[in-house]
Amino acid sequence: MPWHDDPDELAGELNSLAPAAAAAPLPDTGRLEHWLRTLVARKGADLLLVAGSPPGVRIDGQVARLDEPVLDGDEIEQAVRPALPSYARQRYDETHIADASLKIPGLGRFRINLHHERGRAAATIRALPTRVPRLGSLNLPVNVELLSRIPHGLVVIGGATGSGKTTTLAALVDEINRRDQRHIVTIEDPIEYEHVHDHSVVEQVEIGIDAPDFPTALRAVVRQAPDVIVVGEMRDPETMRMALAAAQTGHLVLTTMHTTDVAATVGRIADNFPPERQPTIRQDLAMGLSAVWIQSLLPRIGGGRIPAAELLMVGYGARQHIRKNALQHLNQEITITRKAGSFTLEEYLAVLVKQRLVEKSEAMLRAWHPDEFEKALATPPC
Repeated sequence: MPWHDDPDELAGELNSLAPAAAAAPLPDTGRLEHWLRTLVARKGADLLLVAGSPPGVRIDGQVARLDEPVLDGDEIEQAVRPALPSYARQRYDETHIADASLKIPGLGRFRINLHHERGRAAATIRALPTRVPRLGSLNLPVNVELLSRIPHGLVVIGGATGSGKTTTLAALVDEINRRDQRHIVTIEDPIEYEHVHDHSVVEQVEIGIDAPDFPTALRAVVRQAPDVIVVGEMRDPETMRMALAAAQTGHLVLTTMHTTDVAATVGRIADNFPPERQPTIRQDLAMGLSAVWIQSLLPRIGGGRIPAAELLMVGYGARQHIRKNALQHLNQEITITRKAGSFTLEEYLAVLVKQRLVEKSEAMLRAWHPDEFEKALATPPC
C-alpha cells in the first residue's frame, strides 16, 4: 500500500500568509487587529478570547497566553462584534452565537465564532490560509486522493474540532476542480476557502448571506444540476436526510462531521433521527454511503503536528452491517476492503512510528485497538 511520506509542514498552518484580496476595513481596527497580527506573526492557528484570561493563541496544538491584561466579556464583545457582517451581528444579538468569515487587507482571512460562556462574551478566531492547499501537501496517506474519484454517493470526513477536516475537504474540492470538468456547489457556514474556477465551475453558497440554513440551501442546490455537492458540516437530521437523498440520486456529496471513528460516524447519523425512522435511515445509509475518512492531528517528533487517519471504502459487507446496525463489524470491513484503499488507524499510526514521525507512546494513546497497533508495528511495510 502506498503512503505519503513527505514530512513537510501541514498546509493550513500560517507560514506563508499572503495579502488577501481587497476588502472593507474593520469598523474597529484596534485591539482585534492587534491580536490577529500577533497570531499571524507567531504562526498560530487560533486566537482565544475568554473573560478572566489574557488573549491566548494556539500554536502547534498548545495554547499560550499573550503578555496582556486579563479581558472581560464586554471588552471581547466590543472588539469582535463590529467585525461581524450585519447578518451575523443580528444572529449574535438574538442567540448569543454567531459564525462569520473576515478579511483584513494585508493580513489574511479568518473565521470568527463569537459566543457566550457563563453569561459573558467569548470568541475563537481561526486564521485561514489565503490559498486552497494542494492535496499532496497535507502529509496524508495518498489513499485520500481516492475520495476525489468516487463518482457518486456520500463521503464523510470525520474528526474532532481542529483536526483539519475542513482543510482536507477543501483540498479534495480543489483536486476535482483542477482535474475534472464538473459543476461543484459548496454550502458552508461560513466560507473558509475561496475556490477559483479551473476545469470545473465552482459555486460557493454561504449560510446567512446566500441562504438561511443548510436544508434550504440543499433544496435549491439539487435543482441546479450539480455533479458535486459540498456540505460544510452535517449538523441536523434534515440536512443529513437531504444529503443522503442527493447521494442516492447520482451526486457526489462531500461533508464533515465531528466524529472520532468510522462506526461512530455511521451511528451518529442514524441516532439523529427518532427510533421509528432509524431503520429507514440505515437503509438509506447502506445504499448511499461510499466512504468514511477519519483524521486527527498528533504531536510530531521535532515539533509541529502531523495527521493520522483511517479510511473505509464502503463495500457489500459494510452495507449489510449498516442495514443490520452491526456497526461493531465495520473495523473488520476496513481490513477486508484493503485492496479498495481502506486502512485502519492502527496501520497508519504504525507507518508514522516506523518513519520516525511520531513517538510510539503517543501513537499507542491514539490507537483504538492497541493489540492491532502492535501487530502492525511488527509487520514489514507492503
